[in-house]
Amino acid sequence: MTSRLKLIYKKLYSHFGPQAWWPAETPFEVMVGAILTQNTSWQNVELAIANLKKYKLLNPGRLCKLPQRRLSTLIRSAGYYNIKAKRLRYFLDFLLKRYGLDIKMMSRSSLKDLRQELLAVNGIGPETADSILLYALNKPVFVIDAYTKRIFSRHRFIARDCGYEEAQGLFMRGLKKDAGLFNEYHALLVKLGKDYCRKNKPKCNICPLKQH
Repeated sequence: MTSRLKLIYKKLYSHFGPQAWWPAETPFEVMVGAILTQNTSWQNVELAIANLKKYKLLNPGRLCKLPQRRLSTLIRSAGYYNIKAKRLRYFLDFLLKRYGLDIKMMSRSSLKDLRQELLAVNGIGPETADSILLYALNKPVFVIDAYTKRIFSRHRFIARDCGYEEAQGLFMRGLKKDAGLFNEYHALLVKLGKDYCRKNKPKCNICPLKQH
């Protein structure tokens, strides 16, 4: 399994090159983006992030002080903006009470503890939690999303209806636990899913993984 996973990574990296993902200036920006990107496109999230930056609000302390209604308005482009504003507030409350809004202090906690803490925050599921852990805090955990499950079920590594933990285990057991590798691998899978392994009308005949 390890050799097959490595071969897929090699082919994707050769085809697409480095993805430089997650596009953000700070770890906190990644965290906010991970929550906002739930059930929407990244383009919509970028607009919301740009709005927060415009008013110099992409900062834990400033966002904590921002009225809920104002936050909802600023992130409207991300969709489900009232729900996401509440989820951001729940996350900020956690960050304040547990770490005093100190991201560096948060990063010093263990992967296991952090994951349990994040999953206990209202509105944060496994994919969002792992995105924060990997992309914001550089913790070696593999993120599973719809693209990853689609690609690997079509290539018969996992069942189409397999759970998050089961799919994640494929990578956590089969690859060296390296945050840099997990980061690039997942980003490449997202690229493949968007460009080739689409939900409808996949481009199987020209897929970089056609031989597999």
